[in-house]
This record gives sequence, C-alpha cells and structure tokens, in this order.
Amino acid sequence: MKYWLALVLALQCTFSAHAGVATPLAEDPVVEQRLIAISEELRCLVCQNESLAGSRADLAEDLRRELRTLIRAKKTDAEIMEYMVSRYGDFVRYRPPVKPVTWMLWFGPFLLLIGALVVLVRTVRRSLRGNSAAPTLDPEQRKKAQSLLKDTETSS
Repeated sequence: MKYWLALVLALQCTFSAHAGVATPLAEDPVVEQRLIAISEELRCLVCQNESLAGSRADLAEDLRRELRTLIRAKKTDAEIMEYMVSRYGDFVRYRPPVKPVTWMLWFGPFLLLIGALVVLVRTVRRSLRGNSAAPTLDPEQRKKAQSLLKDTETSS
C-alpha cells in the first residue's frame, strides 16, 4: 500500500512539473480579435510555415505582445503591417506584394514547372526517336541469331 501511495505522489509531482503557466484571458476582446486578424497575415519567423497567430515559439509570443502594444497605440492595420515589413522584410508577410524584389517568390514556382515540362517533353521525344531507329540485322546476322535461338530452345 505504501508503494502505491509513493507511486501516485511521484506521478502527481511529475505531471505538475510539466504543467505550463496558463495564459491570461484577453483583457480587451476587440484588441484580441484585431490581433488575430493581423497575425494570421504574418509568418512566424522561427516556424516559417506557420502563421504568427498559430505559432507557439517564444519569438511569436514576443511579436504578438508587440502587436498588442501597437494596436493599443491606435495604429491602423496598414501601419502595423508597414512596421513589421520595415523591421523584418517582406518575408514576414504570407502574401508579399508583387514587386521586382519578390518576383521569384511569385513566379519562381511557375518557371520551375515550365522548365520541368520542357525537360520531360525533350526526354520523351528523344526516347521515342531512339526506339524507332532500332538497328536492323543483315541476313547473315539474322540467320546466326535464329540459330542461337533454336539452340537454346532445344537445350531446354
């Protein structure tokens, strides 16, 4: 019985040691709604494939705190986005603007697709041309090949 009690206490201590600090509820629901709307448009700089709203990285927490400060300072969404881009570059946006610096982001995948299709078409055409130009045998070579085939049929 003592062992079970010791085991239960040990497990309870283990589970409570892994418990995180509860995040406080939103002080102002309007600020939080605006924060979520803005942070959905921003990329987490650590995770890179996650929005700032969904990321649990420490940097994302800091950036959300900074966004809350800007929202409370009555900055517009455009001013907040401009501040984030000026600080972290166009990479922080999920949908960067189309300008010469970001052309590769917007058009690079299409160029790679077109290049892959060109290589595929050339490869297929080359292989089809190679198969149609099969070497022909002269009558002597044909006779020798047939005799070899007959020899293997009779031996098996």
